[in-house]
Amino acid sequence: MRREDRYKAVIDYFEKAMPVAESELDFENPYQLLVAVILSAQCTDKRVNLTTPALFKAYPTPFELAKASAEEIYEYIRSISYPNNKAKNLAAMARMLVAEFGGEVPSDIEQMMRLPGVGRKTANVMGAVIWNKEVMPVDTHVFRVSARIGLSVGAKTPRATELQLEKYIPSHLLPIAHHWLILHGRYTCLARKPKCDECGLTQWCNHYCATHKK
Repeated sequence: MRREDRYKAVIDYFEKAMPVAESELDFENPYQLLVAVILSAQCTDKRVNLTTPALFKAYPTPFELAKASAEEIYEYIRSISYPNNKAKNLAAMARMLVAEFGGEVPSDIEQMMRLPGVGRKTANVMGAVIWNKEVMPVDTHVFRVSARIGLSVGAKTPRATELQLEKYIPSHLLPIAHHWLILHGRYTCLARKPKCDECGLTQWCNHYCATHKK
């Protein structure tokens, strides 16, 4: 199958099967989403959503968070993976956000990536979700699903996967395609035991075709 045909088939499937695809993180504004995405690294959205209400009540804006110590923040996020590092990053992120950006999350991807704890994936998530930017955030789900289906070929890094997806997916679909792949990886194309019997993509999936040869 030509790569372009695979992409078209996968996109057509998701447009019909998942016309609405959104972040599962709870947030009310860019600041809250930024905090939630930082916390979500190597942690489930469900756990993050259980944690952030008390955190946002204590620190409703970056200005309050900027005044908090990492030790104080830690007490609110101790159930999250890697709470020590994330507490330090949140404290430093808030201080820079207040000092350099007036407490407003910058919409520019490169500017966001200057913030402590904000890598390319986090900045791209913010761009896609908040500003509908034509970018492709690549987390573990997107990385795995893209490789299994055959959307990415030989990509050894998230950045390599990102560049391939951005090349073949129409730019206006990139923000929702990010959610398609995440949700597919989260609920169907699981890391250890993909639910191929429940998947509507098997006829276009490299992994399925390779493991179900007769």
